[in-house]
Amino acid sequence: MDKLWKGRFSKPLDEKCAKFNASIETDKKLFACDIEGSIAHVTMLKNCGIIKEGEGDKITKELKNIKSDIETGKLKIDQEAEDIHSFIESELTARLGELGKKLHTARSRNDQVALDSRLYLKEKIMETETALKNLINEIAVKASENINTIMPGYTHMQIAQPVTFGHHLCAYAYMFIRDLLRVKDCFKRTDYSPLGSCALAGTTYPIKRNMTAKLLGFENITSNSMDGVSDRDFALEYSFCCALIMMHLSRFCEEMIIWSTREFSFIELDDAFTTGSSIMPQKKNPDMAELIRGKTGRVYGNLVTLLTVMKGLPLAYNKDMQEDKEFFFDSAETVIDCLEIFTGMLSTAKVNSKNMEKAAKFGYINATDCADYLAKKGIPFRTAYNITGKIVAYCIEKGKSLDELDLKEYKIFSDIFENDIYSAIELKNCLSGRKSEGAPAPERVKEQIEEINEILKKY
Repeated sequence: MDKLWKGRFSKPLDEKCAKFNASIETDKKLFACDIEGSIAHVTMLKNCGIIKEGEGDKITKELKNIKSDIETGKLKIDQEAEDIHSFIESELTARLGELGKKLHTARSRNDQVALDSRLYLKEKIMETETALKNLINEIAVKASENINTIMPGYTHMQIAQPVTFGHHLCAYAYMFIRDLLRVKDCFKRTDYSPLGSCALAGTTYPIKRNMTAKLLGFENITSNSMDGVSDRDFALEYSFCCALIMMHLSRFCEEMIIWSTREFSFIELDDAFTTGSSIMPQKKNPDMAELIRGKTGRVYGNLVTLLTVMKGLPLAYNKDMQEDKEFFFDSAETVIDCLEIFTGMLSTAKVNSKNMEKAAKFGYINATDCADYLAKKGIPFRTAYNITGKIVAYCIEKGKSLDELDLKEYKIFSDIFENDIYSAIELKNCLSGRKSEGAPAPERVKEQIEEINEILKKY
């Protein structure tokens, strides 16, 4: 296939260089976006009188035929083509002859690829939003089912204070809500059409950039033609959003993996989201959670690669920027897949509430409440803290939980203790007493779930 730029050259590109220069294997995914952009461009050229109406209609019809033929498999994308833009234009010329060569009037591959990238990313951002909203909704459903499911809260991976599984889940819902808002904000900066910027300096043809932007569903056009062809901030910003989503998924996956171990047994993952061992028949491995956790590094790498590609590039377009698509394509597809798989994994997971409560009970999770009990009776908190620490040490030595000590044992440490200590350290009371905003008291968790659902309705 002849190169679109062959006119100035007296001999073909070295064969190895041709393969090195080509991007068709990656950017072939843009064929629908490229054709959509070309149809809008031709419509504008026709409207401006730059090409005749009949010519524009013929080109538009054949572009639609090419799109249909690719989608049905009738037309195979030539892997020897330099890029998808060259392939489509060459195919159009093969079908329409000289008329096909008019498609590229008042346009460059520079603004063409920038346009295609934005069109592709707008679609992927919307898919990401949908996947995030589905996950947030599933978290809210699961949290609603577990408002009263007592579990230990941790700091330093050590049992700390009582929370509920619903409260714990809501923490992740808010992480993903922030991700949703970031992605939606990223869409605003992606929603600018660069078409008409041409190579870097616009064109002498009387084009209407706002017309093509409107036809393609863009909110606005890029204001500077050099920035229009060389800006990849939208891809970088989306890649950052993906990295942050994956970080949140990775944290959640790590907990799902820990919770599903026999030692914890807080949850049981569904068979549809686990695999077995080829040699150990008892195994039920959380492979989907592990893969999501592992793919986080891949998405981080994509972001760092894009930042490095763009580092130090002078204006305007440089061939280095051809390297961008493989990485933000991969981040988009990886994140959407991970969100969808994780949502299914969470929705089918069984919660072992008895094991959660047992872990809370024997983790001395109500020790802070014991100290607060003493403090409320007039003992300085630091003194109450030390007394409670000695009680916990005693319990560990005797193999008892705090609620298993009798009153005589409590009085060994302080005469302040009375029978009301048992009410103060009852786990359900410990939870219900934590009523500060955002805390795990059931009524507060209900408020959080209501807020999460309201945010989903709004966005």
